[in-house]
Amino acid sequence: MDDRAEDLRDAGARLSPLPAAPELEVVIEVPRGSFLKRGSTGHIDFVSPLPCPFNYGAVPAYLGLEGDLLDALVLGPRLALGTRLRVRAWGAVTLMDRGLIDDKLVCSTAPITAADRDRVLRFFRIYAKCKGLLNFLRRRPGRNACEGWIDAGSAMARARPRDESWHGPDVEF
Repeated sequence: MDDRAEDLRDAGARLSPLPAAPELEVVIEVPRGSFLKRGSTGHIDFVSPLPCPFNYGAVPAYLGLEGDLLDALVLGPRLALGTRLRVRAWGAVTLMDRGLIDDKLVCSTAPITAADRDRVLRFFRIYAKCKGLLNFLRRRPGRNACEGWIDAGSAMARARPRDESWHGPDVEF
């Protein structure tokens, strides 16, 4: 092995590895392209003026910090309402909804690209402003904002396992 190849091998060994992308089960509540936003209990929360650009759902085994099922979006082609799939979470977006932290896992069958990440963040920055307006009209106080990107493991560490006593969120969304 020449010196340059050895230097590259040594440099690679010093790089910190990417966090592992956990694999988990996601249930689709809002298929990509749908105008109906459903909550985790299946009721329609609102009708959007724009179609959802992602398959949106939840991880039924975990609760987020706001007390509802941990949210997850799945990139890729449209999936039918109620689809259950095992998929990897490559990161998460932290959304502040009515002053409560509401992590959204970003899942895909393949690693996501920087362009995917930017597209997801752009969507949630706009979504947070729209949700803030909707909450204002519904007289539901609290801050709404997209707080940015975190790794999936950090979002999973903040979640807690769902137990049999959970029957829906304490707060209306």
